[in-house]
Amino acid sequence: MTAIALPDELARLAEQVCATLESQARRYAPDGAVPVIQADAARFARVTDPANGLAGYEGEWRNRFNQRVGKLVFNSDGSFFAEYDLCVPHPRKPRVFVEAITAWGRAGAVKSEARLLPYA
Repeated sequence: MTAIALPDELARLAEQVCATLESQARRYAPDGAVPVIQADAARFARVTDPANGLAGYEGEWRNRFNQRVGKLVFNSDGSFFAEYDLCVPHPRKPRVFVEAITAWGRAGAVKSEARLLPYA
């Protein structure tokens, strides 16, 4: 993926999305395991939105082993979707695992939640 800079308005939205993801992560990850989620740590590329053929942007975060741990997609209609892997036990629900934190919406309306899985 050839990294590019986001347009200014999307760069500001990316910072807001990252702050939301990190805030959600703090609710679930134990002290010392909360990831620092920053927009400038993601590598963005211009992509084609499959819904309408218009340009969008897709970014991904990778860990020190070059494994993808998150992504942030800006669609051509102004909406976005983001996820960041946590992979930690739920702090209050036994036998539940927090796989990832997700966020979605558009400028001015960022929503988020944890993606939970039961232990097998």
